[in-house]
Amino acid sequence: MGNVRVGTSGWSYPSGRGTWNGVFYPSTRPKGFDELAWYAEHFDTVEVNSTFYGQPRAEVTRGWADRTPAGFEFSVKLYQKFTHPKMFTAQFTRGAAPSTEADRLLDALVKPNVSDLDDFKRGIDPLASAGKLGALLAQFPPSFKHDNAALAYLEWLLAAFRDYVVAVELRHKTWSDNLGETLRLLKSHGAAFVQIDEPKFRLSIAQNQLPNIPTCYYMRLHGRNAAQWWTHAKAEDRYNYLYSDQEVGEFAETVEAAREIVKKVYLYTNNHFSAKSVANAAMIKKQLGEPLAGAYSEAFRAEYASVLRG
Repeated sequence: MGNVRVGTSGWSYPSGRGTWNGVFYPSTRPKGFDELAWYAEHFDTVEVNSTFYGQPRAEVTRGWADRTPAGFEFSVKLYQKFTHPKMFTAQFTRGAAPSTEADRLLDALVKPNVSDLDDFKRGIDPLASAGKLGALLAQFPPSFKHDNAALAYLEWLLAAFRDYVVAVELRHKTWSDNLGETLRLLKSHGAAFVQIDEPKFRLSIAQNQLPNIPTCYYMRLHGRNAAQWWTHAKAEDRYNYLYSDQEVGEFAETVEAAREIVKKVYLYTNNHFSAKSVANAAMIKKQLGEPLAGAYSEAFRAEYASVLRG
C-alpha cells in the first residue's frame, strides 16, 4: 500500500449478533487458531481499542508484535483516563451518594499523572521497539468543548506524548468554530486532526477532510446508522452499517489525494457489526487498486459477494 494503511478498528468480536465468528473468522477453527495472525494475513494495520479500557501491558503487546509479520502496524487508542475522565470516575461512583468532598478527591484521582504516562508508554514499548507502532489515537467525547481549560489540557497531553505520532479526534463544533486556533495547536505538536465519518448531531464538529500536517493523515469510519446511533438495544447495533460502493469511492478519492500530500495515511473502519468493517476496508483497498490478500470464508463471500467480486 506504499504510504497508505487500511484496516479495521479492533480484530476480536467474539460475541453478540454482530460477532465475526463464522463470518470473517471460520466457524470451525483448527487447534491453535489465532485471530490476530488470521487478520494480519488480510490487512497490514489495525486500530487497538482495548487499550481504552485498560492500560496496555508489555507482555500482551509483545505477543501482538511476535504474532504479526514485519511491517504490520498497530495504532493504539489512549487509555480512557487521558480522554474520558467522567467515564473513568464512573467506576468509583456507581451507587454513591453525592458528596462535594468525594467529588474533590475524585477530581484529583482522575487527573492523569506521570505514573499513568509511564505505564502507558511501557505498555506500548514492545510495539515501538519492533517498529510496529503506528499512531496514538486520542479520542475525546462530544462533551469535550473548546475552552481555555480544554486547550491547556490538550497542550499538556500532546507535549507528554511528543515522541509519538498522535492523532486527535475532536467531536464538538466549538473546535471547528475555532478552527484556526485548533489547527495551530495541533500543528505545533505535529498532531493529526482525525477526520471522522459518523451520524451527525446538532453540535457535531464540521470537517473538510483536508490534511493538517505533512506527516500523517488519520481517518475513522464509524458508519451512518443514524436510526440506532443514539437509541439502541445493544451498543453493537450502532455499528450495523455497510458503506455503499459510492460512499466508499468518496473515501478512496480522499485517500488518493491525501497520500500525495502526507508521508503516511491511516484509514480505519469501525462499523464492525458482522464484519462489515472488514468488507468496507477490503472495498477501499480494491478501489485504491490494491489486491485483497488472505483467504475469505464461504460465509463472508456469501454475505459480501459484491465486495469480493472481480
